[in-house]
Amino acid sequence: MTEHRDTVIIGGGLSGLVVAHRLKRLTPNRKIVVLEKDSMPGGVIRSFEESGFRAERGPHGFLDNCPQSRQLLKETGLDKERVKAPLGTFVRYVCINGKLQMIPQTPLKIIREPLIPWKDKFRVLGDLFIKPVAGEPSVADWAARRFGHALLPYVDAVFTGTYAGDYDKLKIDAVMPGVRALEKEYGSVIKGAIARARMAKKEKRKGEKLEIPAMTSFPNGMQRLTDRLSELLEPDRELLCDCTVSRVIRKETNWQITSTRKTLNADHVVIALPVNKSLELLQETDSTMILDSIPESWLVTVVLGFKGGELPPGFGFLIPDIENRFSLGTLFSSNMFPNRAPDGHIVFETLVGGRRHPEKCTLDDQELIDRCLVDAGALLSIHDQPVYTKVLRPVGAIPQLESGYPALLDWRNDLVKNHRGLYVCGFGWDGIGINDMIKTAWAIGEKLARNRAQHQEETELKKVYF
Repeated sequence: MTEHRDTVIIGGGLSGLVVAHRLKRLTPNRKIVVLEKDSMPGGVIRSFEESGFRAERGPHGFLDNCPQSRQLLKETGLDKERVKAPLGTFVRYVCINGKLQMIPQTPLKIIREPLIPWKDKFRVLGDLFIKPVAGEPSVADWAARRFGHALLPYVDAVFTGTYAGDYDKLKIDAVMPGVRALEKEYGSVIKGAIARARMAKKEKRKGEKLEIPAMTSFPNGMQRLTDRLSELLEPDRELLCDCTVSRVIRKETNWQITSTRKTLNADHVVIALPVNKSLELLQETDSTMILDSIPESWLVTVVLGFKGGELPPGFGFLIPDIENRFSLGTLFSSNMFPNRAPDGHIVFETLVGGRRHPEKCTLDDQELIDRCLVDAGALLSIHDQPVYTKVLRPVGAIPQLESGYPALLDWRNDLVKNHRGLYVCGFGWDGIGINDMIKTAWAIGEKLARNRAQHQEETELKKVYF
C-alpha cells in the first residue's frame, strides 16, 4: 500500500535532518518523513571513542560565525553543550622546507611574518593592478596570476585541509565564488576585501567587536549534533533507517518515492544527499543533466595517542604536496577540545590520502601507522611509541568541485525551478562545510514551510582561515 506524506526527505545526514528540524519547528503538524539508507542517521558525521581516546571519522567542527548554525544550536539546546577553540588563539602551521611555520590569522600579522621574501610580498600587491582572470581557472592558476607563485604552497595547504583536494584541478569559481565575485566587482581581491571590511565595520552594532570566529564541537564529538537532531524525530514515523531509495519520479500531481521499506507519495520531495548520490536519483527526472558524477576524494584518519608529551600550541598543521611527505596534515585533537584523551595523555589525528594519493588509503593499518609516525618524528620530534593507535577508514568521500561544477549548480537551480515540489541539497551541492550545509538546508526548510519555490543562487564571501 502506498502511503502519503506532505514532505519526504531522502537522506538522514546533516542536511536532511536540518530540513526536517526547520520544517517541524515552523509547521509542527506537517506530515514528514526522513528516509536513511544506513542503520543510523548522521551521514559522514561519525565520532569515535575507545580507551578514553576520541576522534572523528568526518568533520571535526564548524566555525561559530554562521547565524543559522547558532540558531540551530539554540533551538536544540546544544548551545549549552558546545565547546569552542578560538581561531585567534589556536594557530595552525604549514610545513615548508621540512619545518612547521606558524600562520597568523590576521593579514597584518601575516605580512610581518617571514613566510615569504619581501619581494614576493610586494608581488602579492600585484593583485591591485591585474585584470580579473577570464574563464574557469584552477585555484593554482588563479592564485599564481593574482598573487604570485611564492604563495602557492600556502594555497595548496588551504585546499588540502579543506577538500583533501588538488588545487590544480579544483576550480576557483566553484570553491570560492564569493572571492571571484569580489575580483569581478572591484577589479581586485584586495580592493574588494577592504571594501567589504569597511562595510562590515559600518554595519556592526555600537560596542560590538568584529572577532575572529571559533571552532565549535561538543564534549563527546561532532556526532552529538546529528544525534540530537534525530532525537527530535519520531522513530519509524518521521525517521526510517535501513531504508534505501531506488526511484524518485514525478506523477501528475505529486512525487512517488520507491524504497526498500515502502512506497510513498509526497507533495514535496527533498533530495538531501551527496552530489553523486543525488545525481543517481535525478536521472529519471531530467536525462539532460550535464554531468552524471563529479570526482571525489577519500581520507583515512590515523589516530595516535601518547602518554605524556606535549604538542605545539594550536590546531595542527597542513603539508603542501611539494613537501613529499606521506600525510596531508595533522590535527592536535587534545589541544582543540576537552575530553579527547585520558588525563596525562595527548592524541592527534593524521590524515592520509586525498585526491592526489588515493592509493595510500588502501594500505594496511600497520603501514599507515608506521609511516605517520615517521612524519610525527620529523615534524613534531615525537619519537616515543604510542600507547594507542587506531586507523579510521572513511564512511564517505569528499566531493571535488572541479571542471563543470558551476554549470552543474546552474543545472540544479533550473531543475528545481522547473519541477514543482522538488528540492536538492546535501554534501557538496553548495559547499562541503558544516555551515554550508546548514544554511542551505535551513533555507529549504523555511521555503517549504511557506510553500515557496526553491531558489539557490546566492553567492557568499567566505573568509580563509588556516
